[in-house]
Amino acid sequence: MTGREVHGQGTAARGAAAQDVTTTRTAVAGEVLPSRTLPISRDDLRRYAEASGDHNPIHLDDDAAQALGLPGVVAHGMLTSALAIGVVAEWAGGADRVLATSFRFAGPVVVPVDAPARLEVGGTVKKVADDGSTADVALAVTCDGAKVFGKAIVTVSLAG
Repeated sequence: MTGREVHGQGTAARGAAAQDVTTTRTAVAGEVLPSRTLPISRDDLRRYAEASGDHNPIHLDDDAAQALGLPGVVAHGMLTSALAIGVVAEWAGGADRVLATSFRFAGPVVVPVDAPARLEVGGTVKKVADDGSTADVALAVTCDGAKVFGKAIVTVSLAG
């Protein structure tokens, strides 16, 4: 069975004992995660720069980005990765389920001045541990039809 199963105490105890409820996800190799379209705006880049301390001008200034041969301002790689990982985390039951990640960047996410970039994130379960405790999810992430990651694997815990 694929999907989410909720385990815990009986119906009478559900409200008061919510902290005792654990969620277990089952998965099978080949299962396709729901795809998501995630916008990234220039305001998002400014907020991320402030939060992360990464004020590299290629993420904030078109002239600086173009001086280095980029078409314009590009999203931070860690921001892009975090957004993609979030799609898998949501599917798995929460960020605490993410055990490991492995990414190789293939191309930048160019963020126009007048509209957000649109990150298209999809994923497929590639491998499930024999005991069903973990799964490796391969992500396919594009922006304007171009690959963002050459390789993107997120390993998640399936047990709550």
